[in-house]
Amino acid sequence: MSKLDELIEGLCPDGVEYKPLSKVAHYAKERIDISEINEDTYVSVENLLQNKAGKTAASFVPTKGNVIAFRNGDILIGNIRPYLKKIWLADCNGGTNGDVLVVQINDIEQITSDFLYYVLSSEQFFLYDVQNSKGAKMPRGDKNAVLKYRVPIPPLPVQDEIVRILDNFTELAAELAAELAAELAARKKQYKYYCKQVVETSNNVEIIKIRDLGNWTGGMTPSMSNKKYWEQGTIPWISSKDMKSATLTDAQDHITELAIEETSSKILPENITAIVARSGILKHTLPVAFIPFKSTVNQDIKALVVKDNVDPRYAYFIIYAYAEDILRKTKKAGGTVDSLDAQAFMDYKIPLPTIPEQKRIVGILERFDALCNDITTGLLAEIEARQKQYEYYRDKLLTFKKPS
Repeated sequence: MSKLDELIEGLCPDGVEYKPLSKVAHYAKERIDISEINEDTYVSVENLLQNKAGKTAASFVPTKGNVIAFRNGDILIGNIRPYLKKIWLADCNGGTNGDVLVVQINDIEQITSDFLYYVLSSEQFFLYDVQNSKGAKMPRGDKNAVLKYRVPIPPLPVQDEIVRILDNFTELAAELAAELAAELAARKKQYKYYCKQVVETSNNVEIIKIRDLGNWTGGMTPSMSNKKYWEQGTIPWISSKDMKSATLTDAQDHITELAIEETSSKILPENITAIVARSGILKHTLPVAFIPFKSTVNQDIKALVVKDNVDPRYAYFIIYAYAEDILRKTKKAGGTVDSLDAQAFMDYKIPLPTIPEQKRIVGILERFDALCNDITTGLLAEIEARQKQYEYYRDKLLTFKKPS
């Protein structure tokens, strides 16, 4: 018999009581001035990561007013599109906005924040949250319904043992994911090296500035409070959170034609190369993506519409191949949000062969790209399988017999 089984048999042999969340926790009400937060302590739906992966630094922080305060140990849940499963156990004090639910425990002698975090990050909770959400295109969780969600309240020693088990399992799962991610990074590095080798050994190459590839354009974010700009939108709106794959198939968010008409947004043609020019992501990498469909972008993205003497796919491959060097030489020093120096970026020099040579290079790289994608797909499938195994084990540990 395991230690957990012994604790359950000794402390709650007849079952565990389930209570509405409102009986053990509440939503934060305290507010703090915006001057007390920064990109590391401000949390919005934008910088909460999908699938319970925590948070990253904020790419945007309000400049005036006050925000909802959260404390170390509070549980933050993204309340827009709950199917994205955004949740974070705060490890610091900070501030957030009304799109994030801040759950604060009433009595730590009844339930611990670590245990409640695991309960609220379960598949059962997010299924409940999605089922009770409202809205079609951009659904929101029902705050009152969330407070009615019934959570188990085993004795504290049982809670502590479950947290210990899940912490260990989480650590092991994270180590495996890190190993697989390292393998994936090695493949990508190999791919970029091969891209550069193919280009640099080609004939009839002219050295040009990135600005000479074509027209670089930016975008904007239509007002989030204007539902007519977002609900039932059909135009893909690209932001930094979309820039995670080499060739995009769609955007997470879409805007309406009215948003295009009434704001400075504009529809970009098919087959463009996009980069993230301003975001917390730039601390580590320069995201580059090829967008084969008509779209619009937000203010953090720069998109390239190539000239007639540039093959669109070649433009993508060449920027992707030199992405690390571009970031190193054109990233601005200092500032609250990482960004590229626009002038330095536009002046960065790259090789440009003739159109026939560009097409030959593209053909070679697309075949290599397909091979790398096969390897990537296999690694990602392995990561997903391990995550599902972890989810099953966690949910099983958090399911208790109820008192008769």
